Amino acid sequence: MGCLVSTPNDTGGKNPKNVGEIMVFVPGLRIPKPVDFVLPLNDGLSKNLVERLSALRTRIVVMAGQEAPRSAKSRRTATQHGGSTLADLRQALEDYLPVLLGLVYKGNKLQNKLQFSWLNQEDDAEETTMSDSWYEVLSVLHLMAMLTLSQANFLLLSKASTDGYQSKVSEECRRTSIDLLLKAAGYLDFAVKHALPQFPPEDRKDLPLDLAEEVLEALCLQALGQVVDIQLGMAIDSIQATMAVKRRLACEMVKYWHQAQENIVNLPLANRWGEKHKLFVKWKHNEAKAAAYYYHGLILDEGNTERFHMMAVAALQAAEQFLKESKKACESFNITPPLSRSKEL
Repeated sequence: MGCLVSTPNDTGGKNPKNVGEIMVFVPGLRIPKPVDFVLPLNDGLSKNLVERLSALRTRIVVMAGQEAPRSAKSRRTATQHGGSTLADLRQALEDYLPVLLGLVYKGNKLQNKLQFSWLNQEDDAEETTMSDSWYEVLSVLHLMAMLTLSQANFLLLSKASTDGYQSKVSEECRRTSIDLLLKAAGYLDFAVKHALPQFPPEDRKDLPLDLAEEVLEALCLQALGQVVDIQLGMAIDSIQATMAVKRRLACEMVKYWHQAQENIVNLPLANRWGEKHKLFVKWKHNEAKAAAYYYHGLILDEGNTERFHMMAVAALQAAEQFLKESKKACESFNITPPLSRSKEL
């Protein structure tokens, strides 16, 4: 299920050919370019505030610049070292965002005074510069969400045990991943509901596709869908969870993945990560439908009449068909560059 892991034999560079095991799909990071706050703002803001704003953003630029090559070379990124670098970068963004929002909401004192530039990690040519400070807010929220998804991705990858077998993901890691996925969904939801509406319609068309409303919505729904996916896995492992609970969770997954697919199915995501994202959503949507029909069929089969039995058979046949479609989409996802390997919870 994600896109931030590689095998030891991956080659370096910005376009890895193999990203390894997948738990949570994470598009490429968007990296900020340096901005000089002093000259444009020294006549409108206090010196201390300008220096604080500059220091906070410079820290982010330096940390993101260090993280990007690692992330491109080895999609496990700095999480190989306990996730400290990703967590530190996200904390730096969390320190910067309230200061930025304070200036934006108070008469938008940054509006048209600064040129904010962000670069797509996966495509050097895709650099977008805008003078709208809400573009900076939107970009910060997007990066915070991607880093949070990356942390969840790492936690959900089981580690090899000393005997060479893959150990199971602990319940603690699952619960922490749920918290991270919900936090990522919160960042994306805020971006869609509070940051995007600040852009005039004519300016929205200048935003990079990574920040399009449909893409942000799809990522938000994907995060929520994977929360339910983890909850279903925990329910399957629990002897106390009833079949009805499992069916409800599976149906909830279908809802999220269906909405995610509707958001991006018609978008011109022509680059390799965009195509891979579409295939990931298609795979998980079919997988969710297979689970929903499977548990529905098992519940129907508990009925005592021939009618219930026939309905159960039909549901289980539908589950088998969706499972085949899911596996087919999973295979297409994995062979679409950069190559990957799927992994189940």
